[in-house]
Amino acid sequence: MTAIPPTAPPPAPRALRDALGMFATGVTIVTTLAPDGGPIGLTVNSFNSVSLEPPLVLWSLSHNAASLALFSEATHYVVNVLGVHQRELAVRFATRGPKRWDDVAWQPGHTGMPVLGGAIAVFECANRSRYPEGDHTILVGQVLHCGHSAHEAPLLYHGGMFYTEHPLGALPRGAAVKAVP
Repeated sequence: MTAIPPTAPPPAPRALRDALGMFATGVTIVTTLAPDGGPIGLTVNSFNSVSLEPPLVLWSLSHNAASLALFSEATHYVVNVLGVHQRELAVRFATRGPKRWDDVAWQPGHTGMPVLGGAIAVFECANRSRYPEGDHTILVGQVLHCGHSAHEAPLLYHGGMFYTEHPLGALPRGAAVKAVP
């Protein structure tokens, strides 16, 4: 693929970050096990679906992240989607420090990787592929097991703040949100 030459200078990093912040996202904690068997995890809001067949999801991790090598080399990981009741946990796992896992309820999932107690959805993944792009690596996982809790309020992130949802109603019957080709 050939790079297309830009017609204008790229946006300043702060302007780009602020504009991207207008896209509301869910909040997740992605977890795996270190080679010594200890749990590792970090807060991620770059989670997205890729495909239903095969079942694929993606997320990205900064090249500056201390855990990049661990997640890149891990055979499996878990994307734990947080509920509004887990705001403190999102902040804790977004902050560097050795005490992230103190008093955190978790159990090994089907793949043996850490599944957080209280997560409103869980995607246990095989680490399928990695794509270095810009200052991040995109990790694609094949979903091996998943589950969710119905009627739980999600933790959302928008414009540098946490939110929860306010239902506006379902799509009309027969309507579908489709990707633009």
